[in-house]
Amino acid sequence: MNSEQLASLEEALRDYVRILRPCFKQDRTFKHLQDYSVGLLADLQRKSIEPIALAAGVDERTLQCFLSSAVWDHRRAQDILQQMVADRHDVPEPIGIVDASAHPKSGTKTPGVQRQWCGQLGKSDNCVVGQHLLYTDNHPDNPFSCMLASDLFLPESWSDAPQRRREAGIPDDLVHRTKWRIALAQVEQALGNGIRFAWLTFDADYGTVPAWWFGLDRLGLRGVGEVRPNFYAWARPPSCRSGRAEHAPKRVDNLVAHSPAFTQQPWEKIHIKTATRGPVVWEVKAARVQLVAKPDPGHGGHSVPTDRRYWLIAARNPEGKDIKFIVSNAPACVPLKKLLEVAWARWHIEKWFERAKQEAGFGSFEVRTYDSVIRHWLISRIAMLFLAEQTVRLRGEKSADHVRAGGQGGERGGVVRVEPQPAVPRESVSEDAVLPTA
Repeated sequence: MNSEQLASLEEALRDYVRILRPCFKQDRTFKHLQDYSVGLLADLQRKSIEPIALAAGVDERTLQCFLSSAVWDHRRAQDILQQMVADRHDVPEPIGIVDASAHPKSGTKTPGVQRQWCGQLGKSDNCVVGQHLLYTDNHPDNPFSCMLASDLFLPESWSDAPQRRREAGIPDDLVHRTKWRIALAQVEQALGNGIRFAWLTFDADYGTVPAWWFGLDRLGLRGVGEVRPNFYAWARPPSCRSGRAEHAPKRVDNLVAHSPAFTQQPWEKIHIKTATRGPVVWEVKAARVQLVAKPDPGHGGHSVPTDRRYWLIAARNPEGKDIKFIVSNAPACVPLKKLLEVAWARWHIEKWFERAKQEAGFGSFEVRTYDSVIRHWLISRIAMLFLAEQTVRLRGEKSADHVRAGGQGGERGGVVRVEPQPAVPRESVSEDAVLPTA
């Protein structure tokens, strides 16, 4: 991005968010949205309220109020964002990626905070977890990606803490839900706003839950996702329903190791994609299996197989020999190569998180109310959508200089430089997976 393009970006962003003006009752509140959006993309050391307010020349408490209690409809804003994506970025085979992201937080006041698994730290620690839905065209060279939805995962410890909930502004109707249930609701909302997914992909936190697959089936969506080795299925239907081990479903790692459906076929090498470091080639075996439906009360409560068959894929890295277990509800006629291409598209969401935290302050919220967290994530996602569209617009203009390019220029791609302005005087601030054994 050259200096002229960089200078024009701030005004372009202010104009870009005007599509959200109907979500605001007052012009001054809408202007705070513009200021906050510009601040998130500014070249600031921290992307939290205080430095953004200083750069914009507004009172810090004003922006705090804008996020926490000002009257504007952030739910409608999210609908508009999704409708924008549906109108502007429809492609033949868009992929939805479901994932959760943790943000380390100290203290006990941030909504949803507790000691839980934090992928960013690689251990259990005090953090807030968000459930997210990404949209990508999975283009091999210049992919377009944007985050459609971000919701707070509320741990069970918050459900029975009324005083804590009130202090954090947790809505009365917001209760603990497993991540897969939140994700399914996000997908349904996106579909209602015109988004169309050719595929959904996800990790084992979702794929290992049978009810997640049945939810995708109900919505008519094709999914490809990992499952844990202790996920259960049948390679062939049981001859009868009983509690005997020979009629029970088997772990997928045991099916791959011992079932004739897998042992009687060789490992097949499949070129999935070409990455920066070279071709990505894995060895695979695949068979059609039946998942575990709900226990049948009419047969002693024993597990019964689904009538529908699903793909079970074992993918082995020829170098490391580690094995991934992948399930899909796609039809039998879909090539394995296509299923693996979808499964490996999950890297887009990890890349999006990395960029959003660096370029748009996605994880830099220092707030103590539920609405503040949701609104911060929303505005950060809008800013990232703006950057993604700017990338498309600027593509072809000195590729080493445009947004996210790999050039060695002194400016960080996609960053708006704004100089701090004098602060104005302070104003009054009016998992559900139950794995059966038989």
